[in-house]
Amino acid sequence: MRSTYRLGRVAGIEIGLNWSVLGLLALLMWTLATGIFPETNPGLGDNAHFAMAVVASLGFFASILLHELGHALQARREGMQIDGITLWLFGGVARFAGMFPSAGAEFRIAAAGPAVTAVLAGGFVGAALIPGVPSSVDGVCSWLGFINLALLVFNLIPALPLDGGRMLRAALWARSGDLTKATVRAAGTGRFLAIGLIGLGFVMILLGDGVGGIWLAFIGWFVLQAAGAEARYVQGSAPGMLHVRDMMTADPITTSPGATLEEAAALGRDGDPYDAYPVTEDGHVLGLLPLRVLREVPPGEWPDRRVGEFTLGRVEAPVVTGDDTLASALAALQAAPVQSALVLEGESLAGLLRITDIEDALRARAGRTPSPASG
Repeated sequence: MRSTYRLGRVAGIEIGLNWSVLGLLALLMWTLATGIFPETNPGLGDNAHFAMAVVASLGFFASILLHELGHALQARREGMQIDGITLWLFGGVARFAGMFPSAGAEFRIAAAGPAVTAVLAGGFVGAALIPGVPSSVDGVCSWLGFINLALLVFNLIPALPLDGGRMLRAALWARSGDLTKATVRAAGTGRFLAIGLIGLGFVMILLGDGVGGIWLAFIGWFVLQAAGAEARYVQGSAPGMLHVRDMMTADPITTSPGATLEEAAALGRDGDPYDAYPVTEDGHVLGLLPLRVLREVPPGEWPDRRVGEFTLGRVEAPVVTGDDTLASALAALQAAPVQSALVLEGESLAGLLRITDIEDALRARAGRTPSPASG
């Protein structure tokens, strides 16, 4: 089962949907239909409340997508490469290749998302205040205005990796001229606020609000982990650190979407077996074929099953560039369903980065002998 599904492209940016969104969408619809809208709009029937819940839930995720598109489009104006946008449990994330080119660029990119959310909040509230608007429309617009305002306030908290934290780091970076020091200070603020959220969550649990307390503590834990990852990432980008081009397997073995699983299984018999193989067609990089599918599909079916059925698209497959550091490569692999990453230079396949490649590079740095699996 895939964890992320490709929805298509908006303004040339690939959009993906993590499976966790489907569960959250169902929960949100149920909460709105059975709790919130019957209370705010009691004069309407169950069918109307359900229809309102569907529209409001879809509007909520559309608002998150527009927020992330604000980041992505501004990043494109700043000359950065956009790997895509993925909607998931905590909202959405726009993935950029490489570091921000300057403090000003990071500040503008970070501020673009909240600016979109502020416009949405004002637009929905304004629509709800139009005289004579139907009760159902008023209810949906009021809720969407409130939720966008809440998202705006939350995202502006000065804690990495939230937008407010990135704006704080950009300001510190511009003042000091040192990205690493700015990141450490901003991450420290993020950790402090995250611990506060976790503590407040436990207090809420003790006071009887178990669900709200658990969610708040979980969000605090997420911010705490992400703030630490930001600091490690930038500290790992210092001169002398390993980069992907220093570790990757260049000119990796590839397969095509029309190849059979039997042909894919034969790729590793005469050479160094991979955890996953890049899937290409007519020079275009489509994604990765994880070889775990050979364990999941009975061998008798291999001649009739095609690689394209099991390919992880570029939204789900980890993607790095040759300029990315060891820290960022490990972060990409840690969150991925496979232990290999596509290395792209523009739209071209430059190599494949495997966990074994990283291990060999670290052994070489330590003066030890590479493992037999080296590429």
